[in-house]
Order: sequence, then C-alpha cells, then structure tokens
Amino acid sequence: MNRITEMDTTFFSSELFAFVIIPLMIFFARICDVSIGTIRFILISRGFKYIAPVFGFFEVIIWLLAIGQVLGNITNPVCYIAYGGGFAAGTYIGMVIEERMRLGLAIIRLISSKPADDFIRRLRQYGYGVTNFSAHGAYGNVTIIYMVVKRSKIPYLIPLIRDFNPNSFFTIEDVKSASEGIFQNEPVYDPFSHLKRPFSIFSKRK
Repeated sequence: MNRITEMDTTFFSSELFAFVIIPLMIFFARICDVSIGTIRFILISRGFKYIAPVFGFFEVIIWLLAIGQVLGNITNPVCYIAYGGGFAAGTYIGMVIEERMRLGLAIIRLISSKPADDFIRRLRQYGYGVTNFSAHGAYGNVTIIYMVVKRSKIPYLIPLIRDFNPNSFFTIEDVKSASEGIFQNEPVYDPFSHLKRPFSIFSKRK
C-alpha cells in the first residue's frame, strides 16, 4: 500500500505530469468552456434567452477548473500556452458547432439585373415567402428580392440562386426574431424550439 502511494506521489510530482498532463487538461477545458461561451453568445443573439443561461452555468464551472490549474502552476509557462491555445481552438470549434446547428432565421437580399419573374415564381412554389420590387442600380434597372428564411434552408437556397444567376449579388444577415412570415411547412428539427418560449407548449392545449 505504501509503495502504491509513493508511486502516485512520484507521478503527480513528475515533469510528465507538470509539463504534459496539466497543460493538456487546461487546453481541453478551455476548448470546452470557450466553445460553450461562443454558442451561448450566438444563442443570445438569436433570441434563445432561456437556454443561454444554462450554457453560461457550465461555461463558468469549466473556466474555474481551468484557471485554478493555471494559478496552481503559475511558474509553468506551458500552462499559459495551453490556456491561450485552448481559447483559440474553442472559439473556432464553437463557431463550427453553431454553424452546423443552423438555429434561427436569416434575411436574404438578392439583387439581380436579369428578369426574375420565373425565379420568384419558382421560390414561391417551393414555399418561400418572397418580397420583390424594382430598383435602379449602378448599371441600370434591377430587381431586389427579399426573403426571411430558416437558417437550415440556406444551403438549399444558395444553389437555386447560383442556378438562376451565377453572378448574382446577395447578402445574408441574421434575424433575432420575427413575429409573422411565410415559411416552408415541412418540420425542421430545432432542439431549442420549446426552450425559446418554455410555456408555449401549455398555451397550445385546449
């Protein structure tokens, strides 16, 4: 028993533990808390005000564990590198995760110099709500097409726009909330739909 205790003490005081294990723990902890923080910030901007505090709770707990290890090994420069590297990696990973989740709504503005009547009719047949009007651009008359769509539909809309006009100019902007609109009827899985309005499930009951 004493021999096992001595081996454990030797391992925890070894250079391997100080310069490899602890920095790796800090690195992965920072990846977790910064990824959660990035997603939390984006959820707030999308209007998910009820789920964002839950993410914030776990974010701070993990951050405390990471900063505690840094302060406990304040003379170890490898811990500083791991802390900064985890922050950078966590920011990127958080954005990738949020992009794949595709939560919320987006505004698509398309400016086309080509006649767009057939394209607009096609979009409406697919169930998209489209507002269009004529305008005058730098090189003549143009058609401006305005849509508010679910972000999960953007990967399907971009090929339609490119097929209509490969040189089309369009912008995509995030929408925090929308009260009404025309959207496609097929259900799209949203893991936070009820958390955005937690009591809406009761209001639908008769």
